[in-house]
Amino acid sequence: MPRIAILHPDLGIGGAERLIIDIALALKFYGHDVDIYTNFHDKRRCFDETRNGQLNVFVACSWFPRNIFGRFHALCAYIRFILLAIYVVYIASKEKQYDIFLCDQISACIPVLKRTEKPILFYCHYPDQLLTKRESLAKKLYRWPIDVFEVYTTCLADRILVNSAYTQSIFEKYISSKIPVDILYPTIPDQIVSSYSNENENSINFLSINRFERKKDLKLALHSFAYLRTLLNSNSKLIHLYIIGGYDERLRENVEYYNELVQLANELNLDSSLITFVRSFSDEQKREYLSKAHCILYTPRFEHFGIVPLEAMQAERPVIATATGGPLETIINNKTGFLCDEPLIETFAKCMKEFIDNKNLSKQMGQEGKRHVNEKFSFKPFAKKLNEHINEILIRKNNSKKNLFFLLIIVICFILLLVIAGFFLR
Repeated sequence: MPRIAILHPDLGIGGAERLIIDIALALKFYGHDVDIYTNFHDKRRCFDETRNGQLNVFVACSWFPRNIFGRFHALCAYIRFILLAIYVVYIASKEKQYDIFLCDQISACIPVLKRTEKPILFYCHYPDQLLTKRESLAKKLYRWPIDVFEVYTTCLADRILVNSAYTQSIFEKYISSKIPVDILYPTIPDQIVSSYSNENENSINFLSINRFERKKDLKLALHSFAYLRTLLNSNSKLIHLYIIGGYDERLRENVEYYNELVQLANELNLDSSLITFVRSFSDEQKREYLSKAHCILYTPRFEHFGIVPLEAMQAERPVIATATGGPLETIINNKTGFLCDEPLIETFAKCMKEFIDNKNLSKQMGQEGKRHVNEKFSFKPFAKKLNEHINEILIRKNNSKKNLFFLLIIVICFILLLVIAGFFLR
């Protein structure tokens, strides 16, 4: 079976990291020899599979800074990832002869990996050039060469996968590639997710699971929860909101945004009896909070895919999300949850109230959600499709080498015929 090296920038906790782990597990499921290389891996803040020996994880080139005086994050990320690729190609590959490379998020490593002449699969969560704002001329000038380089390097891959039809449409609009762009939806491994029963039926609990980043719009959850309270009468059941999320003290945005949320909660008169914040969590803690929840609030707008709705539905929990981006492809409106249009605060709150007015709704939608996830996003079909992509690019690469060999033979024969013909025509 092929030996596969996976390159990923930062192996923390998030949807991109969960997908990379699931990719590695899927490849191992089909008997492939898989190693993961990353610039950073904190065993206190990672998924269990990366620290319990289930997956081989190697850290390299973490010495290069993540930023320069708080700036140039993108440039530093590109350089760190290029250095990681150099390490894999010129050091790690001497001991382990890899047959294929798989990388995601940052395509800057691909020119280095091409030196091996091995096939490369690139998984695009979303074009990097669209993940940053350009509010000044200096920022536009800074980003221009990075954006150009992203397009160039991405198109060097032998195969490109994306996480949703939404991302596919954005990718094809901003990155013109001659290579077909295929969709491979993320999955939920059957063996690590199970369903739960509510622990406290006297309370209706809402849960938000997201990193503490502004683009996740966690303030929407707070405002919606506060608005919900105005819709309820004094005889209503107790309600509680849990906001748990990935948090990294190294990232200034995480620290600043968490403090903003705490301040907003105080302004909305949401004390600790009504709301609980949890910064970072283990898989076991996530299962615990899912067991308490009657409904999951998924607040990002135009999210590229979103793994949280799948995790929620697999755990038989309905999801309320914005009617944008990836959730349009994962949530069935009014069946496995609710997709909300503007005005979002009022619409979210009214949907949340549905679970208070109808005590059976959470269970009904939860069962539909689990059935939906098992049919469309289960692990084995995901692993099968990924393995097919791996085999296809290996066959195509081998055939291209054979074609090149046969072309060379034809050219040599043609030259010999010319020499022989010239000899007889003298």
